[in-house]
Amino acid sequence: MSLEAFLGALAADPALVADFHGLCDRGGRLAGSASEAAAFGFVAERLALLGPVRDEPAPYAGWRCQEARLEDVATGRLLGCAPLLGTAATPPEGLLLETLDLGRGAPEQVAAAGEAVRGRAVLAVHEYPFAAWTVHRRVKLNAAAAAGAAAFLIVQPEPGVGPVSGSSGRAGGQGIPALGISAEAGALLREGRKVRLTIQAEDLPAATTPTLVLDLPGRGPDRVVLSAHLDGHPLGESAIDNATGLAAAMALARAAAPRVAGLERGLTLCVFGAEEWALAGSRAWLAARPPAQLARMALNLNLDSITGGPGLTALTSGFAALGGFVQAAGRRIGVPVGVHLPLMTNSDHANFAAAGVPALRLVAGFDQPGSALRYLLTGADTRALVPPQELKAATLTAGAMLWAALTAPAAVLAALR
Repeated sequence: MSLEAFLGALAADPALVADFHGLCDRGGRLAGSASEAAAFGFVAERLALLGPVRDEPAPYAGWRCQEARLEDVATGRLLGCAPLLGTAATPPEGLLLETLDLGRGAPEQVAAAGEAVRGRAVLAVHEYPFAAWTVHRRVKLNAAAAAGAAAFLIVQPEPGVGPVSGSSGRAGGQGIPALGISAEAGALLREGRKVRLTIQAEDLPAATTPTLVLDLPGRGPDRVVLSAHLDGHPLGESAIDNATGLAAAMALARAAAPRVAGLERGLTLCVFGAEEWALAGSRAWLAARPPAQLARMALNLNLDSITGGPGLTALTSGFAALGGFVQAAGRRIGVPVGVHLPLMTNSDHANFAAAGVPALRLVAGFDQPGSALRYLLTGADTRALVPPQELKAATLTAGAMLWAALTAPAAVLAALR
């Protein structure tokens, strides 16, 4: 059993690209939708060929939207918009509001605007999500709400793409109505316009999301947890985010299944839902794990948006020794891997890190705002952005990391904590 044989099996796997297309075929996979249910059924059927697959549902604050409209009152024109997931609803007749452009919309811009924010529909620019300098939309939304804004509009910066989506993070609690809008709508509303904003939606407090678990034992009791999220957005095909990571994780499990019994530690594959809902699915699933099970998790390798930009970066969640470990794995196959040490709470790895498990997210295009990852959360995130050879190359790099984690001496992985 060798790294070369393992990677050879990965390289020869025709199902990697087929699974990627199978996920995209089922649509954007919004949590709670028929699209998501079909995709979970597809993945469960594929994984069942490798071993027993458990569904361990996790609770989350579900939500369903019947209507989202944004009207420019002066012209009666309907503007391109998408409700942020879980957003607060408006009264049935909507809200008549004046807009206020706060540019980037970071907390300091909100504070500088003072009382002008109160009672307005605040505009803030959506930022490229994978950079050290990024201010997340929920930080901007929360700052606007705390300052008394009546609504929040996050503006997709690139024309011709349509509105941007994303999570509101409200989770059934207090909040203000929030929409993603297109660059064209943002250009109009920056002038200071009256708009009528209507969101008809309902909270579903008893909702659950599937968590598919495939456990493949190794020689010892410890596990490497390989994870990827299935859910996405109703816009586009959620192709980069995250059909790429999930298809790769399935291929890695296929290549490991006939080999892992003879390796130092076993492999647990977790396919999470409700990741796009502020990481709710994996958070609830991990909270239900007994301490002994968490202690046996040697490392979490989370694959999320692994194509679309030059190079791969490991977001290593504050675990100082983890970067060197994954870079050494990359060097074994001649692939440089970037490392970002500070914790970024932008995928399911963050919940593993919070539970004390050394965890990383492998992502493409870090600090590359011109990359195709700028189309995430929009209707442009389709399979057309993902060349098969790029997906295969990223999967092989992830495979080198997984093999290192499955085979390293216990002392090496213990030192990562």
